[in-house]
Amino acid sequence: MEIDILGIDLAKQVFQLHGADQRGRPVHRAKVSRGSLLEAVRTLNPRMVVMEACSTAHHWARRFQSLGIEVRLISPQYVSPFVKTNKNDRNDAEAIVEAASRPAMRFVTVKSVEQQDIQAAHRMRAVLIRHRTAMINQMRGLLGERGLTISRSPEAFKRAIPELLSKSADELTSFCQTLLTDLMQHLKAIEERVQLIEASIQSFMKQSALCKKIAEVPGIGPITATAMVAAVGDAKQFRNGRHLAAWLGLVPRQYSSGGKPRLHGISRRGDTYLRTLLIHGARAVLRYATNKVDPQSIWLQQLIARRGHNCAAVALANKNARVIQALLSSDSTYIARNAAV
Repeated sequence: MEIDILGIDLAKQVFQLHGADQRGRPVHRAKVSRGSLLEAVRTLNPRMVVMEACSTAHHWARRFQSLGIEVRLISPQYVSPFVKTNKNDRNDAEAIVEAASRPAMRFVTVKSVEQQDIQAAHRMRAVLIRHRTAMINQMRGLLGERGLTISRSPEAFKRAIPELLSKSADELTSFCQTLLTDLMQHLKAIEERVQLIEASIQSFMKQSALCKKIAEVPGIGPITATAMVAAVGDAKQFRNGRHLAAWLGLVPRQYSSGGKPRLHGISRRGDTYLRTLLIHGARAVLRYATNKVDPQSIWLQQLIARRGHNCAAVALANKNARVIQALLSSDSTYIARNAAV
C-alpha cells in the first residue's frame, strides 16, 4: 500500500487518518490515539501529510518534517467546501485530502518554535492591555458615579487619580479610597508585566535580521516588525506584495458580476492584530507628513485632501505591507525616497 497524501483531522486525543494514492482513491482509513500518531505516520510513510492550520498543527508539522515527510497546512475555510454530507472526523479527513489535491490550493507555511515564541509574547501583551483598559474603565465608572470624570487616556488617568483621592474626601469615602488604591496597585502590576513582555519583544527585535530590516520602513516599529516576522516569516509563500496586503485584509472587498466591477471597503480578512498595527503605524506617519516635502509626504497630503485621513492611513498601511513582502522575500534593503520635490 503506497499512500501519496495522508490527511489528518487533528484533535486532542483521537486523530482520524485518511490516505489516498496518486489517483486520489482512498487506500487507508484509521483512528489513532495521540500517543501512537507519530508511529502510525512513520509506519505508513506517506509522501505528503496534510492538516488543517489549527491548534497544534505547527507542532505536529515539525514532528512529521523531522521524519523526512513533506507537510502542508491548509486554512480551515478552504477545507469546509469539500466536506460531503454530514460533518464528522472521517469526512473532515477526506475533505482535507480532497482540498490538498487541488492544483490552485493555497497553503500555510509551517512556523518555527522561535516564531511561535514571538507570537506568544504578542498574545500575552494584547491580553494584558485589554485587562488594563478594562481596569481603567471600571475605575472611571466608579468615579463617574461620584460625579468625578477623568480623560480616557491611561496617562491622564494616572496623573489625575492622586489629586482626586486627596481633594474629594466629601464624595469618596475611606472605603472607596481604599478600593481605588487597591485597583491602582493592580493596574501598576499589569503595566509592569506589559513592560517585561515588551522588553522580551525588544530582545527578539535585536536578534532578528528580518525584524531590523523591515523596521526601517516608516510606520513600522519593534512591535509591528516582530509581529509580522512571527506571522509571515520570509514571506516567500506570497507571490507579490499585493497578495500579502490581501491576506491582511487591506485591499477592497470585491463583489463583481456580469463584467461590472464593484469595489467596497477593505475586506478585513486575515489577522486583525497585524492589520491594526499597520494602520496605527500609518496614522503615526500621517501626523508628521503635513509639513514635509519628500515624495511620500506629498503623496499622503494629496491623498488626504482627496479621500480623507482614514483612507490615507489604510492606503499607507497597504503600501507598507507590499514593501514588507518585498523586503522579507529578498535580500534587498529599504531605501527611503527623501529627495525634495
